[in-house]
Amino acid sequence: MRGIEPRTSRMQSERSTMLQLFDSVPLADFPAMEIDSQNILQRKQATYTSLDDTFEIHKETYRGQQYSQIYFARLHLMRTLLHSLAPNWKPHLPVCTILQLEKDRECIIVGTLYKHMKLKPCILDEYSKERSVTPLVKPHNFIHPDDTLVLEDDSGRVKLSGSVLLPSIYVTGVVVALLGKETDAGDFLVQDVLEAGLPPQIEHPLKPREDKHVVFVSGLSVGGSTSNPLQFQLLIDHITGHLGDEKEQGIAAEIVHVVLAGNSVEFPRGLLNGQNLASKDQSRLSEPIKELDIFLTQVAASLPLDIMPGSDDPANFSLPQQPLNRCLFPGSSAYNTFRSCTNPHCFEVDNIRFLGTSGQNIDDLEKYSEAKDKLEFMERTLRWRHLAPTTPNTLGCYPFVDRDPFFIDSCPHVYFVGNQDKYKTGLIKGSEGQLVRLICIPKFCDTGVAVVLNLRNLECHTLSFGTEFSS
Repeated sequence: MRGIEPRTSRMQSERSTMLQLFDSVPLADFPAMEIDSQNILQRKQATYTSLDDTFEIHKETYRGQQYSQIYFARLHLMRTLLHSLAPNWKPHLPVCTILQLEKDRECIIVGTLYKHMKLKPCILDEYSKERSVTPLVKPHNFIHPDDTLVLEDDSGRVKLSGSVLLPSIYVTGVVVALLGKETDAGDFLVQDVLEAGLPPQIEHPLKPREDKHVVFVSGLSVGGSTSNPLQFQLLIDHITGHLGDEKEQGIAAEIVHVVLAGNSVEFPRGLLNGQNLASKDQSRLSEPIKELDIFLTQVAASLPLDIMPGSDDPANFSLPQQPLNRCLFPGSSAYNTFRSCTNPHCFEVDNIRFLGTSGQNIDDLEKYSEAKDKLEFMERTLRWRHLAPTTPNTLGCYPFVDRDPFFIDSCPHVYFVGNQDKYKTGLIKGSEGQLVRLICIPKFCDTGVAVVLNLRNLECHTLSFGTEFSS
């Protein structure tokens, strides 16, 4: 009696029979499989240098120091700079301290501006027994017509008057040189203002003959109510070359770097109440990070990626924010293309210098001063040579003792700010030929917009992704 043939033996027999059939058929009867080597796209490469050392906190330790020391460090840096510029500005006038002011004598004084604001929020107001009646304030701005400016240096302080220096433009923490004279009332009548201006810029590299692109994304808010995973996946597929025809894939091959400018995740607000979390709630809290890591792994497997922390991300609150811990991203951090960076973030790609933040510095300026748009705020920070002038007054920062890391000593070619309401870009030129591309990166979760920069000519355009489902 014949036994049942084992399954593996039967499969091997069938495979052997099929191979014999193929061997008996002439090769000419099969259509040739053509491989066009010209259609194989290779992603372009670019050199990368991180310049985040100045924003990294290594050996600094908190010993109860006060924030006055960072103001002293800022004033020392800026005063040396402004003193060197004063002879070319007003060569016939002396530079003196506030204590050396004399009535009706024209001179130049250098110091730090302090802005008295009637509507500035104060934590003590919450505990005052007698609440004064204050006018209704728009939640996004605390400017009042009665705001005044004061200038401080090592020797003292003096109230500023005149129409040259507008309180609506300046904020506490900006260091300037002022031309004027002391009045009978004891004020300093400002006649002219000298700002530091754009810092020196490294020579722009020779224009490359080929296009290379850097993509900026911010405000993904993975895990939030406004987050759209399909929208983000479409962006990833485009960047990695899995979307579109050959022309679109050719464009994707020119992308050499991706920057995520803050607020990449959003946690359920109700869970973060300071109480111990149940195991179920702990799982809910980790889901946004796990989902983001899945997305970033796809990007890191294809090209270099920088991720910056933002105000909503699991990082320290005070600026400069330190890099997100790599253990949060077990999948993407396995690739050497994945870089967790500081906020602010400074780096070079093909010798093009980039400087940017996740948006806190510009958002804080908008609360305490006025401008026609966000680009004007950005330009002011460059001309003041300070990335975050409102630190530490209204914007949290680490209490540095002997340095101010937000001082801008070299002018970037590209200055970007993340988590803005809408996309905006512009070019500004300095007196010494500096050229800077300014970019406001919109929140991706609200707009579905990413920004693309061409390294060849610093031109910008947007990538917009939308998803609609018919009911």
